[in-house]
Amino acid sequence: MTMHYDKDGDGIVTITMDMSGPVNAMNDEFRQDFGEVVDKLGAEEGLTGVVIASAKKVFFAGGDLNELIAVTPDRVEEFMQGITRIKNMMRRLEKLPVPVVAAINGAALGGGYELTLACNHRIAYNHRSVQIGLPEVTLGLLPGGGGVVRLTKLLGLQAALPFLLEGKRVDPVKALDAGMIHDLVTDLEQLVPQAKAWILENRDNPDAAVQPWDRKGYKIPGGGATSPAIQQAITGGTAMLMQKTRGLLPAPEKILDIAVQALSLDLETALKIESRGLAALTLTPQAKNMISTFFFGLNKINSGASRPDVPKQKTSKVGVLGAGMMGQGIAYVSAMAGIDVVLKDMTQEAAEKGKAYTAKLLDKRVERGRTTPEQRDEILGRILATNKDEDLAGCDLIIEAVFENMELKHNVTRQLEGYLAEGGTWGSNTSTLPITQLAEASSKPENFVGIHFFSPVDKMPLVEIIVGEKTSDEALAKAFDYTQQIKKTPIVVNDSLGFFTSRTFGTYLDEGVRLLHEGVHPVLIDNMGKAIGMPVGSLQVYDEVSMELSRKAQATWREMGVEDKWGDGTILREVVDTMVVKNGRGGRHHGGGFYEYGDDGSRKVWPGLLDLYYRSDVCLPEDDMKDRLLFRQVIEALKCLETGVLRSEEDGNIGSIMGIGAPVWTGGLIQFVSTYGYDRFVARCRELAAAYGDRFDPPQIAVERASQEQSRAA
Repeated sequence: MTMHYDKDGDGIVTITMDMSGPVNAMNDEFRQDFGEVVDKLGAEEGLTGVVIASAKKVFFAGGDLNELIAVTPDRVEEFMQGITRIKNMMRRLEKLPVPVVAAINGAALGGGYELTLACNHRIAYNHRSVQIGLPEVTLGLLPGGGGVVRLTKLLGLQAALPFLLEGKRVDPVKALDAGMIHDLVTDLEQLVPQAKAWILENRDNPDAAVQPWDRKGYKIPGGGATSPAIQQAITGGTAMLMQKTRGLLPAPEKILDIAVQALSLDLETALKIESRGLAALTLTPQAKNMISTFFFGLNKINSGASRPDVPKQKTSKVGVLGAGMMGQGIAYVSAMAGIDVVLKDMTQEAAEKGKAYTAKLLDKRVERGRTTPEQRDEILGRILATNKDEDLAGCDLIIEAVFENMELKHNVTRQLEGYLAEGGTWGSNTSTLPITQLAEASSKPENFVGIHFFSPVDKMPLVEIIVGEKTSDEALAKAFDYTQQIKKTPIVVNDSLGFFTSRTFGTYLDEGVRLLHEGVHPVLIDNMGKAIGMPVGSLQVYDEVSMELSRKAQATWREMGVEDKWGDGTILREVVDTMVVKNGRGGRHHGGGFYEYGDDGSRKVWPGLLDLYYRSDVCLPEDDMKDRLLFRQVIEALKCLETGVLRSEEDGNIGSIMGIGAPVWTGGLIQFVSTYGYDRFVARCRELAAAYGDRFDPPQIAVERASQEQSRAA
């Protein structure tokens, strides 16, 4: 028995969950043991109350995702029976004639919080390790253990939806304010005693043992399904949801539907509908993709699967060279992580301007109550803005973040590398330039590593670490540990022009420009990009990242002799040259680009663009345009895997989602093919190649995996 059963002299039974795995989870073991516990409680004589507690640091981790991802059409009925069994246990628990209290000592997410919702009272330990919420939607699922129904009935539709549709996780104080829990304790040792005290204080209160939705005349907060305010919220919410998901994510739509039905149905009926909804979602490719990447893949990366087996290294003092957009962001996230920063630029004025970026962000945190003035001053004090080389002395990590030019980066390395502390690591923040070539200027290329940040650094969660030919395991580990120290997710790739993220994302931009060159209306091109789930259309992205910078980057690649290394860039260069050189349209921050931008934030197509490229007689199939924009990226990601640029599929999937905004529903560009089917993918690639060119030829790795699929099916 993994659930310890202890009855005290007051008749209160404490159930302490201590399952055989690292965490308490809603699996076969739970179904068996919890069922026995509920049976025993139902037969217990002299029972005055029940406390549900945990012997683990995590209160309860929720459902077993291995079970969920394995559900197939022929096993869905078995899965439904498992859900029903758990829900029946929870229903029996909340129908006990005595109060049941959840003593939440650690994270209670998903099924963990659903278990607490089946209790009459919820008390949480007020500590940063405790998180409460229902994050299932972030994995393409819905809370299937009663979470949608009970939270809607408890808080009301409008208050519950942010937690259900966004998967919001909150700390105990915010959970208390939201009405998700009832009380807090600041001393962990007092958690169970406080739970017992509440039971004893309410032994004469008949409502203490009855859930709100089981009380006669209970009215759902905010109104029921027929309330005009709720009707308006449903109408507006449906439209907003469709705008946000673009119809690509079935889970939020299913959640909203069930929550609305819960307003008017009795609990048992609503719970059955919720179960059917979860079962349906487990069969969708979106859920399987998202579980594979955002749970299993991300956990594998965060656990250090791509990190060499060398001792952990902590960065104490980091030098940041270049106080521009990237450098100032690196300085901010480093200082926020408690690292001393030397932010160096050519002039003191430029360095101070870079430091002012941190001051601006910290002031916003103070205004929002997320940071105290004292904490702001302490963080800001960690950044030394300077134009003096000698201030870099003693840095155990220096990150060069100057302009993307090989000669410039070489000069900076030669000039400043000597200031590194003994055994220190030199990192180059570059999005495209090969690390092995950059390291040629280093006297210790084994200590040289690529550290590619994404803009804006303070918001983007990913860092792409690039291993050059001579990069040592120690330098790689240093970059990996630093990335986790600043609370970002590291992926590790091997050296190549453009590495993984820039090289793959470049195909999205290139294909958008090709569609423009073929005569497709620019607005339609960008709408097709958003229709597949990209956050921004390809032409708009090009405006934001700047065609002027692209033109200079291509000039650098031409000098290096690698201009068309990853494919024919003739059309792209022609369009960029026409826009930038002939028409002075270098991008949003260079006088406008494909679009014109108003001071009020408005955006409209530059009229000259239509004269240059738009042809009203061109009418391509929408499916072709969408697949062209998506498949170009997928093909390039597979080529990176095939040639060893990617070290693992997980790095590719997480990198494509967090780094370049690949559609969430795909689970990443490589995971997408797993559920789309390699055989089907290869066939579609060949269709596109026949119609639009050999850039759509399927990579050999895809052909081989398609063959393996056929063999398994035979």
